[in-house]
Amino acid sequence: MPATDTEDSRRGPRHEPSGFPEPPGQDIGRTAGRTAGGAGGPDDSDEMASGLDALESPVSATAATSRRLLAKAAPPLAAVALVLALWQTAYALNWSATLPSPAAVWGELAGAWSDGTLLPALGHSLLRCLVGFAASAAIGVPLGLLLTRMAPLRTVLGPILSAVQSLPAAALVPVAVIALGNSESAVYAVVLLGAVPSIAVGVTTAVDQIPPLLLRAGRSMGAGGLRGAVHILVPAALPGFVAALRQGWTFGWRALMTAELITATPLPGIGRMLDAGRQGGELSLVLASVVLILAVGVLVESALFSPVERRVLRSRGLASAAGR
Repeated sequence: MPATDTEDSRRGPRHEPSGFPEPPGQDIGRTAGRTAGGAGGPDDSDEMASGLDALESPVSATAATSRRLLAKAAPPLAAVALVLALWQTAYALNWSATLPSPAAVWGELAGAWSDGTLLPALGHSLLRCLVGFAASAAIGVPLGLLLTRMAPLRTVLGPILSAVQSLPAAALVPVAVIALGNSESAVYAVVLLGAVPSIAVGVTTAVDQIPPLLLRAGRSMGAGGLRGAVHILVPAALPGFVAALRQGWTFGWRALMTAELITATPLPGIGRMLDAGRQGGELSLVLASVVLILAVGVLVESALFSPVERRVLRSRGLASAAGR
């Protein structure tokens, strides 16, 4: 009919399905066009940038951590290398007929390891110092806090603690041996006498350095007595407490080495190795024992007290003082 023809002409040509699938190239082209057209939007760009950042951030964090560890380890390693170089130079130039080489000292340590004497001696010394330090902290910290609260007691015990702290450990060993005999009790007594006064004096000093205004503000807000001690006094003096415990460990470790060197306890320690080298005239064994004593001190300092101190200082906004 004419009307039908006119209507069909206005609608334009119709594409009838041919019964065959569309060539894959055309569909892929349209899909790629839609993808390329949508990739230019701001959301897609942000997602792409965030994805790249996520890929780069673990590598950047690892590199930053490596640089930080290298910066911390480089100075002590350089110092050790310098000491070894000077030591080897002195040995090569024969500055002293009795000075052993670094290789000889290392050989002593390797020999003590191979014959099974190094680990027991190291274990006995570490166990004694850990037990003695724990007991010293349990006594010294409350004693220091008590001295800050009781002025008459501080007047009496303060000078005594300072005097005992200034005594060398070698002067304390005969007293402990005569009173307790050549026993483990004598060794622990020397460690306590070396560490407790140092911890108590350090805790007292830390509390004295708390601003009085802070304590008064706490009392005005109802934090007095035990509440004030728990919520104000101890947190404010925490950096000083850490320093006191560090000093107590140092004094206790030194006192232990002196006690092991002089007393004849049934369980040998590093001090006994040092004494064996002294009696046998073996300077290489003496120096090997000294190196072991220094290594334990450095390890405890770097693995325990330094991280705790950095964390305490960083929590108070003193990251630069903590060395970051």
